[in-house]
Amino acid sequence: MATSPCSSSGVSSSSSSGLGADAGLEIRTRSVEQTLVPLVSQITTLINHKDKPKRSDKTLQAIQRVGQAVNLAVGRFVTVGEAIANENHELKEEMSIACIEARRAGETIAQLTDVASLDHPESDSHITIFTDKTGVVKAARLLLSSVTKVLVLADRIVIKQIITSRNKVLATMEQLEKVSSFQEFVQIFSQFGNEMVEFAHLTGDRQNDLKDEKKKARMAASRAVLEKCTMMLLTASKTCLRHPDCESARINKDGVFHRMRLALEQVIEIVTDSRPNGENEMPPISIYSAIREFKNKVESLRGNLCFLSKENLSTMLEVILEHTEDFTDSAYTSHEHREHILELTKQAKMELEQLVSVWMQAQNQKTKDLMEDLEVAILKTCQCMNELKREVHSAATSLAADLLKYHTDHMVLKALKITGVEGNLEAVAEYTCKLSEQKEQLVEMCRLLRHVSGTEPLEITCIHAEDTFQVTGPQIISAAETLALHPSSKIAKENLEVFCEAWESQLSDMSMLLREINDVFEGRRGEKRVYLSLPRPGKHNANLKALKPVKLDTEEQAKIAKLGLELHLLTSDVDSETEKWEDQENEIVQHGQGMSSMAYSMYLFTRGEGLLKTTQDLFHQAEIFATEGTKLASALHALSAQVHDDDKSLLLLEAEKLISMCKQLQITAKASVQGKSATFTKVDACILKTRNAMTLLCQLLPLCWKLLRKNKAGNGCLKPAPPWREDRIQTGTNAHAPERRAESFGIKSLENHVTNMTFLESK
Repeated sequence: MATSPCSSSGVSSSSSSGLGADAGLEIRTRSVEQTLVPLVSQITTLINHKDKPKRSDKTLQAIQRVGQAVNLAVGRFVTVGEAIANENHELKEEMSIACIEARRAGETIAQLTDVASLDHPESDSHITIFTDKTGVVKAARLLLSSVTKVLVLADRIVIKQIITSRNKVLATMEQLEKVSSFQEFVQIFSQFGNEMVEFAHLTGDRQNDLKDEKKKARMAASRAVLEKCTMMLLTASKTCLRHPDCESARINKDGVFHRMRLALEQVIEIVTDSRPNGENEMPPISIYSAIREFKNKVESLRGNLCFLSKENLSTMLEVILEHTEDFTDSAYTSHEHREHILELTKQAKMELEQLVSVWMQAQNQKTKDLMEDLEVAILKTCQCMNELKREVHSAATSLAADLLKYHTDHMVLKALKITGVEGNLEAVAEYTCKLSEQKEQLVEMCRLLRHVSGTEPLEITCIHAEDTFQVTGPQIISAAETLALHPSSKIAKENLEVFCEAWESQLSDMSMLLREINDVFEGRRGEKRVYLSLPRPGKHNANLKALKPVKLDTEEQAKIAKLGLELHLLTSDVDSETEKWEDQENEIVQHGQGMSSMAYSMYLFTRGEGLLKTTQDLFHQAEIFATEGTKLASALHALSAQVHDDDKSLLLLEAEKLISMCKQLQITAKASVQGKSATFTKVDACILKTRNAMTLLCQLLPLCWKLLRKNKAGNGCLKPAPPWREDRIQTGTNAHAPERRAESFGIKSLENHVTNMTFLESK
């Protein structure tokens, strides 16, 4: 099997074939990477056959088929690239050159693999893969490099779309800041809401496509801020318009605008991979990261006694001990935990001193006794580090559990709402002090949790939570002060409610984050939880509530990989067929694309990727796929009424086949199973039935296209198909069909805010 062609710094080479693409082309997204994988696989197959002595007729025919397939695929690919170049003049020259190179390389490979008709390909004057062995490698390298360049250039267009969308949002935000009348605010906010929905869709697609998990986490954090701040911006702006002379209302509104601008800027930093003023991102080092690096260095002494200095190890330990001060100096760390951490830091220094002593002796004299002493010293040093890691984890998580439990009643928030409505400024001041204390506690909790989070994405989530408490606390206070000054104002009351809900939501997210951190620490990392307002398909399905999600192990994943690959190929075929249709709004096309999108997400599941994380997600997706197939069958019945009698029976027969397949899939997906073996059997059956339906769809689409063209030629025109309705959008989500992500990434709630809000309230 071919190795992945991509790495974080560019396109890696294949050791078996010597292939490599331009190392300067960095691949940052899964979609680009996955597009290259099958191409590398095919080319690697050709390269590996060039030196094989045995060449049967069957082998020669297979080589020719692969060469022709590569050339045809590259031809279709280049056609799309050329169309993109014509639509984007700033990239036209680069894209055109890359397309020409790719086409030329594809044709060269086809010529070199034209060997099926030759009895003795190596002795013929015709140049082939066997006579010009370096030529095919050179053509393969050029092909990979040029195709990668086309993909990376196309990816720049996606980045440009996000930047353009961000600029539109910023421009409208500036208008919103300056409005002085409700009527003007209503008009501009309506436009702003639509622009935010578009930005949310674009950035959601990008987030799901990113390879770097740290960038994904940062993008999720920024998008969560934007989602929540959109509602805050609405109520804060309305409050300012209702009470234009209120200083606390102005401070409250300015805080929201400032936070949204920072979040928008961070999104652009992530998608462009840049920092303002050329700064390098320097994330804070956690205790876990420092301990892991220190232990790796200590354990490497077993193989090489001279590769680092004792000063190096001493410095690394000092860094760890400095971080422990975050725990020992914290007012919220228990006395017991503080004492244990201090004891372990002293022990760590002693263990390192003993290790260095034995290590220095072993460098001079490698006796058996000294090497055994060194092994003991290494084990004791690492054991001490493990105990320190366990102690700081216990200190951070027990503090978090206690604080979250203590603040679940939200007593301070409730008191602020009551005293604000009463206009009791003195009581509001008292409770704002209590909220400030609570904020400091929660901020400290986030800082300590970051040290023990265990993974970089979770570290980023902790930093996001800390920022949220830091910012939302003062915003609640300014909103409460505004309400106390205007106790009869309904909009001021609503504004305080919105900020309090954001605080409560973040506390709820912290409970989930704490469980995730404990799971990582204890080695339970199977089912990845999703937070930051990012719901998954199937999350709210009532039929799934009582069922326990199951995640497939590596062996089972491998078993369904073949089925998944077949599903992937079928989605490509369906997409090629739908592209032929002039009327992309046709019901048949829309349902076909919907089914292809969902089948693609199921294919990603077989690879352990995408948004379908558990078997329950897969079963829910299969149900939606079957529903979409049934709708397509209805559209086929409608088409049968518009075609001639000779064709009607064939179309109706195919429609009935599809209905039957979809019913079977629905039954399978809804069937209740227990136990891992039964669950895997159900997964296998769902993917198999989906594959069969997609196979039928591949036959149906060209038939329908042919019938429509035939009838159009014969009758002049067909009856117009009913317009595609918004409610036909399904919740199937994947990188293959970005436009179907309305239910994901919290966009639905944002759309509801925009469409259902009442702006003009006489409050």
